[in-house]
Amino acid sequence: GAVLNVSVSDHDRSDSLLLSWDEPEGGAKGYLLALSSLGSGMLLQNVSAGPNTTSFWFHGLTPGTHYEIEVTATLACMDTTSQTITAQTSPSPVRNLSLSSGGSIASLRAAWAHGHGRRDGYRLELWHSHSQSLVRNVSLLPGASTFLFDGLLAGSEYALKVSTLAGSSQASTSIHQWTAPSIPTQLRLSPGSSTSLVASWADATGAAWLHLELRNLLTQKVSTTLSARRGLTSYTFQHLHPGTQYWLGLSATAGSHTVVGPNATAWTYPLSPGNVTLSSAEEQNSLQARWSIPGGQRDFYLVTLREGEDSVPTRNISVGGDNDHVTFHGLSPGQQYSVQVVVVAGPYRASAHSTAAWTEPQAPSGVSLSSQGSPHSLLASWEEATGEGYLLVLSLAEHPVKNSSLLRGVTSFTYKGLHPGTLYTFEVSTVAGPYTSSPRCISNWTYPLPPEQLTLSNGGHSTSLQASWRAVSSGSTGYIGTLRETKSQEQVRNVTVGSDWTNVTLENLVPGRQYTLEMAAVAGPYRSPVRSATDWTYPLAPAGVTLTNTRRPMGLSAFWDKAAGDVDQFHLQLYSKSHAAQRNTSVGPDIHNFTFLGLSPGTQYFLKVTVLAGPYRSSSHFATEWTYPLSLANVSVQPGRKPQELHVSWVESGGGRDHLVQLSVAESLSIIRNVSVPRGVSQLDLEGLVPGSRYRVEIISQAGPHRISSQTAIGYTVPLPPRSLSASPVSMARALAVHWETAPGQRDGYRLSVLEEASSAPPRNLEAGKDSTNVTVPQLEAGTCYLVMIWAVAGPYRSLPENITGCTVPAAPTNLSLTNPGSSSELYTSWKKPPGRRDHYQVTLYSLSTQSRIQVQTLSPDALNVTWTHLEAGSKFAVQVTAIKGSLEASSINITQWTYPMAPVNLTLSSPSASALVVSWAVVGRGAEGFVLDVRGAASGTPIGHTVLGGGARSHILRNLSPGTRYSVAVRATAGPFHASTPNLTHCTRECDALFA
Repeated sequence: GAVLNVSVSDHDRSDSLLLSWDEPEGGAKGYLLALSSLGSGMLLQNVSAGPNTTSFWFHGLTPGTHYEIEVTATLACMDTTSQTITAQTSPSPVRNLSLSSGGSIASLRAAWAHGHGRRDGYRLELWHSHSQSLVRNVSLLPGASTFLFDGLLAGSEYALKVSTLAGSSQASTSIHQWTAPSIPTQLRLSPGSSTSLVASWADATGAAWLHLELRNLLTQKVSTTLSARRGLTSYTFQHLHPGTQYWLGLSATAGSHTVVGPNATAWTYPLSPGNVTLSSAEEQNSLQARWSIPGGQRDFYLVTLREGEDSVPTRNISVGGDNDHVTFHGLSPGQQYSVQVVVVAGPYRASAHSTAAWTEPQAPSGVSLSSQGSPHSLLASWEEATGEGYLLVLSLAEHPVKNSSLLRGVTSFTYKGLHPGTLYTFEVSTVAGPYTSSPRCISNWTYPLPPEQLTLSNGGHSTSLQASWRAVSSGSTGYIGTLRETKSQEQVRNVTVGSDWTNVTLENLVPGRQYTLEMAAVAGPYRSPVRSATDWTYPLAPAGVTLTNTRRPMGLSAFWDKAAGDVDQFHLQLYSKSHAAQRNTSVGPDIHNFTFLGLSPGTQYFLKVTVLAGPYRSSSHFATEWTYPLSLANVSVQPGRKPQELHVSWVESGGGRDHLVQLSVAESLSIIRNVSVPRGVSQLDLEGLVPGSRYRVEIISQAGPHRISSQTAIGYTVPLPPRSLSASPVSMARALAVHWETAPGQRDGYRLSVLEEASSAPPRNLEAGKDSTNVTVPQLEAGTCYLVMIWAVAGPYRSLPENITGCTVPAAPTNLSLTNPGSSSELYTSWKKPPGRRDHYQVTLYSLSTQSRIQVQTLSPDALNVTWTHLEAGSKFAVQVTAIKGSLEASSINITQWTYPMAPVNLTLSSPSASALVVSWAVVGRGAEGFVLDVRGAASGTPIGHTVLGGGARSHILRNLSPGTRYSVAVRATAGPFHASTPNLTHCTRECDALFA
């Protein structure tokens, strides 16, 4: 028959089936549709359809049920064709599907109600939502209505798909749910700074979200809330209040689940106080500490007052957190103090220090000022007063002449170099920091000096003598004197003058007579030794002196009139300015003429007649006359006594009146100096020249109207030495930088010599150009002093040397070690000798336990080790070795070491209860860095406990022990890597008698 091609579909409807077929070829008159239950064959629906129908919906069917459908087509001529097909309706999905954790972090329970109709079974698919991975795939029987998924991840979202199966069809229902979150552990809250806290925790993967709440415990207000995704393990809270306690709460969330977690509290660091000052208060011997209140909060302030340079704590005061000052009363006068202000907030502290301040001092007592017979010194003394030192003022006529500052401990001072015979006032005040006490004053005189350079001079006067002297430092109140005739010792007159007198004229004396003057200086109650001076009055000069030509060859006759007054003899001096030789003769007081023979021709002579009386002479005017006259030879130009001078010398060869010396600059030939010198002079010093320059000299001789020139000579002035010479070390380069300043004048260059101290090695010579002002001397020995000499050079001459000593920087010691030889009071220091030289080593030992420098030793330059003794047991020390050369030094690194501690003493045990033992001990000296208690069972020797205690511990209670049991206890003192132990001591807990081992 015809093929109908019947097909069935449900179009996702579980209670209906859509039946479709093809119209047969030639058409059909109608269709008969029969729906039966598959298996039982029971006819359920019988439906007719028209000729043009090709589909039909069967409704009201049971979901998930198998049906058999027969389609019969009525053809022409009463013919029919049939086709049978089986079909199954889609199952209906489950109802009331639920998925719950029940508070579990690792399981979910699925439950549902069966859908209408039939099914073959269920398939359950559980997916992890975040990773989109299939976790479980389960098939269940059609009667199942629950299932438990376990082994899941805490705090995770899962999706469940439940499919109802019927044949090849299925109907699915989905649902989402979270497992309960797990609580993070090990929550910690610690300060990161004064305005931040760092929170951290562990096991943070068991929750989708973490919620943090930070609360200010002072205000009870929430400061910060935070929600963080899974996996975050720390967070820093910023912008908090300094010195404030905060509470942090933590909760975990997953979906609708929230679990409250742990909480923690912590403080932010407090801020240090600012502008800490210590200044004097209104009351005497009081100081007031002030500071600026820092931001944030705090519990209180701990104010510590420290005394002296060692800053020894003397007072502690606690004040509230809102205070900004505190006053200390009843302090020692003239003492140095400083203050430390500590801000305390919870377990944390922040501190600041003030600069030093002083209390006002008191003036010294027992002040004295003694001259001790000295004209130049006074001894001041006083009794010790508390303070930093003393201010001494020595005044002259209310004007200070010398101010001195002395450190405490000095109670006397000698003033030297004072003016003799002067009244001085001494003031002494105690100095403590910026304060100076009111002064104590006392006055006294220095002894006067006798008049110095006492002279008695006639001053060219025949009837008077002038006495003069020099007052040393103008130190006297006056002078007294007596004038006597020397031969007869007859007193002529007394002289008394004031202190401002330095001369006196004695009139109406006898001409040509010898007198003696005795004088002494007076100052206050003191009188100086006597000084004396002797002199004659001046004799009268002769008159009418003439010199005439005798017309005999080379002869001149002298005539003079007899002088008034007493005369010892007449002295005749005949000389020529152009001739070195002269004639001197003496005649008796009654002779009045004399003839000179054998004189030089063509030479002008001068005659002077002198009257002698004692050591003095009175000369007449000059009488002159010419006798009736060659070029100078051997003209020499040499440097003078000064760099600005030239010394010109020559040899005369015959007559002439005088010489004209002409000086010119060698390069220009321009005459810059004309100097006329008399005959007989064979040398001349030319002054005011330029140092280090080249000059030309020519000499013209004159004899009456005639002139003749000498040969020309060339000479140099000596250059000036360089000024401000300095030699300084060049860092660590083992070199010296030599600097100088250019002196006035000219030069051709410089020459330097460098000589090593205490060495036989030849000096190093260097040269520098004329415009140079510095040179560097390299490749020297470290820590060695050198003598540097420098000359300026001009032509064949060089200046006076300038010299200076400079030292190179010493090399620092290396390989420094500080070892313990096994002693509790000794340490051994050694080092490697550095290259070069040094004056000595300075080795400094510091106590790190007391934070102070305890020993400083100065050692020879060849020393390589030192042993420190009498040290504190169980203490930590640091050592540094410094090589010193003059003011230069180089230091090693610092190294540290411990001394062995002393074993504790007086170890005792007692049992206050059946489960406890009290251990007590004492220490020798400072003690130790810490203590360790070792506890063992006395019988078995098995270790029971090991307790580490601080250095301040002197007892400890051992708890949780067994009643009536004997224990063995030892206490070890520790210091760094070293320790010392007591012997073991045994004792029983209660219910057992104590026995000692």
